[in-house]
Amino acid sequence: MTKSSSFLQPAIPKFDGFYDHWSMLMENLLRSKEYWNLIEHGITTAPANATSEQRKLADESKLRDLKAKNYLFQSIDRSIMETILVRDTAKDKWDSMRRKCQGSTKVKRAQLQTLRREFEVLAMKKGETVNEYISRTLAIANRMTAHGERLEQTVIVEKVLRTMTSRFNYVVCSIEESNDVTTLTIYELQINLLVHEQRMQYQLVKEEEQALKVFGRGNGRGRGARTRSRGRGRGRQGKEYVECFKCHKLGHYQSECPS
Repeated sequence: MTKSSSFLQPAIPKFDGFYDHWSMLMENLLRSKEYWNLIEHGITTAPANATSEQRKLADESKLRDLKAKNYLFQSIDRSIMETILVRDTAKDKWDSMRRKCQGSTKVKRAQLQTLRREFEVLAMKKGETVNEYISRTLAIANRMTAHGERLEQTVIVEKVLRTMTSRFNYVVCSIEESNDVTTLTIYELQINLLVHEQRMQYQLVKEEEQALKVFGRGNGRGRGARTRSRGRGRGRQGKEYVECFKCHKLGHYQSECPS
């Protein structure tokens, strides 16, 4: 197979009704083909008394505009394209699509305000995992970006750190002390939190195993006492023989250690 035949042309994104997503993909394609300046500034036209060089530049601009429009023709279905056929240049067609699909400024502003409120009151729920919470946070941030307000990564990182549940307090302090939060990426933060979350889950399992071993030693309690302790749950009475992994005293778990 020759080198030229193995080269794959970039796929042309098809408009599926979601303008923001389509426009992002289409803009990337047109930029890669060096046609985006035609969308931003339109074609170059020759003045009335144009020189041969000016006419040449205008002709080249028209040819490039035809190529840019060809990508738009292939991307947009006929039923939609028929509503903008009166537009002459690629810029005309692009601007018409934006006005047609993005909706009014008032509606988009109201949607953005709603998303801002969602982001403001966002907090980690009890029992929610790190992955679930960060995914929920990024979903709102991405929707805000789609509505024209891009959140800096630092804002997202600080938001997550501020709104973790109390069981992550010491983890958050550790991350803030050992990292420059202004340069920490959301991916790096997620990895740090996942490591600590896994450690906490492992520690909880070990504490449960230790408690079962202690209850099974006897000490005047026996199997019946262990059963009664389970019935009462992990309360004060049930921790009497639990040894803390941190201070090695009885009566509490490591996660509850006052030290």
